[in-house]
Amino acid sequence: MGLRVFLLLLVVLLISSPILKVVKCQSDTSDEAIEVVEGSDLGIVGDELQDFGDGSFSPAPGVDTICVFPKNAARLVPAGEETELLVGVHNEGESTLKVMAIRASLHLPFDHHMFVQNLTVQEFYNASVPVSAQATFPYIFVVSKFLQPGSFDLVGTIVYEIDQQPHQSVFYNGTIEVFESGGFLSIESVFLVTLGAALIGLFVIWAYGQIQHFSKKTKRASKVEVGTGTTDANMDEWLQGTAYAQSLSNKSKKKK
Repeated sequence: MGLRVFLLLLVVLLISSPILKVVKCQSDTSDEAIEVVEGSDLGIVGDELQDFGDGSFSPAPGVDTICVFPKNAARLVPAGEETELLVGVHNEGESTLKVMAIRASLHLPFDHHMFVQNLTVQEFYNASVPVSAQATFPYIFVVSKFLQPGSFDLVGTIVYEIDQQPHQSVFYNGTIEVFESGGFLSIESVFLVTLGAALIGLFVIWAYGQIQHFSKKTKRASKVEVGTGTTDANMDEWLQGTAYAQSLSNKSKKKK
């Protein structure tokens, strides 16, 4: 019974492990990244940032976008460290589009009017997507290291021109999970230590139960001592009717 409880608890601990969850997220990402096709001219990141207006440009017809977090399907973003995502653009319009920049911002998940942080504006030069073609553009951003860990909504847009008319398309509008830099490793270490201690404790309990069970069996199998009175009674019954028994009977009568 103790062994069954030990194995059951071990299975539960392994299923709840965050390590397994992270491995699963990474495997899902590899399948998702297949949809992105890289272009031959991705442009150069600019040092001087242009003013792209208030962001009220409309998307151009025939332009589709997709966003992928490479090897990070769980969208885990470390605060204060660089995070990379890929923006795929598919141009099915009538003219070549020129990519100008990629930008993003953070908002509270329950209300997008509650602004949290403006992220990097990344410019591109000589980056274009011809008609019936598709290209991939990298975007690297850094969330403030002072941001409280938790869930936030990331809104990312790509700004481009078609026939010298500015447009923009939202390539991502969803939740990301911000965690403290180095916090994931510490959580993993604590989990491994806790798991090891739990396994050792369960093994000790199981071994103690086995020892108790063995000691009970040993006590039951111990020999029972035979008293002298019982031995004498069995001896008299065995010698009854023999000459030795009669001589003992005569001696007892003479003593009387």
